[in-house]
Amino acid sequence: MKSLQAHLVEYIAARRALGTRLEEPAQTLRHFIKFLARKRSAHITTPLALEWSQESKNVQRATWARKLSMVRQFARWVHAVDPRHQIPPPRLLGVRHHRNPPHIYSDEEIAALMAEAAKPDSDTGMRSLNLETIIGLLAATGLRPGEAFALKRGDVDFLAGILMIRESKFGKSRQIPIHPSTVRALKHYVRRCDQMFCPPGESCFFLSDHGTALDASTVRRWFCQISRNCGLRGKSEGHRCGRGPRLQDLRHTFATRRLVEWYRARENVTAQLPKLSTYLGHSSVSCTYWYIQAVPELLALATEFKLPSSRGGHS
Repeated sequence: MKSLQAHLVEYIAARRALGTRLEEPAQTLRHFIKFLARKRSAHITTPLALEWSQESKNVQRATWARKLSMVRQFARWVHAVDPRHQIPPPRLLGVRHHRNPPHIYSDEEIAALMAEAAKPDSDTGMRSLNLETIIGLLAATGLRPGEAFALKRGDVDFLAGILMIRESKFGKSRQIPIHPSTVRALKHYVRRCDQMFCPPGESCFFLSDHGTALDASTVRRWFCQISRNCGLRGKSEGHRCGRGPRLQDLRHTFATRRLVEWYRARENVTAQLPKLSTYLGHSSVSCTYWYIQAVPELLALATEFKLPSSRGGHS
């Protein structure tokens, strides 16, 4: 009989073969399997899945529900092989998915975040270096946060000013031209890293204090902290991230600003949208239309210029 760990390896390989990166679920499910081992359980059970998903007390219920959903999908996989594994039923936690409107950052807010991020915080200074560089990169390029975390040294062509985004969402790869100021910031980051570590040429671009791959959840937690310090999140939330602007919203800000600029310049936005869609790595132009629907100012501009609306998801 295969172990849960062996099943997980096969599950991750199968999902990735279908074009899903599955980085966060893979890490989360490894933690779940370790939890089952501590509980001396060789099988997934609904009570244990529910207990594990609620272990973290300082998070929103939606986070519990997301973790439980990851377990549910994996449980379906192993249940097909061994029916002794239970599949937790949906909506156990009574949480319904609700897409919050994105926060569109002002220039002043981005400057405040980067200034807060740049404050010295440790002997190595890697926390501030990482935060400042990542925030600047996302604001300047509109990358998905996961795409930035997945960058390798070899994916950054300083001479050509190009980022290579490999097998991102839906398995799509693309090249991203970057501004000379972004090139300079990334070069500065590399110089600082090389002074502290000796990373191989194909190492991860963003590194932790120990010269290892930077953990995405750690960066998001740091971002919550500096957001509070800048007044973008409530001070009463203690150690919780709570609701408020996210790293992902820098992507929304990038796309929204580009659309607003085109409208104000009276460009043919319908003709320009496929370019933005390709740049952002969207599966279709309909995904890019979501930004128009999500931002009131943009919707008003689109209505004024009679741009045909379309429905679609975003990423």
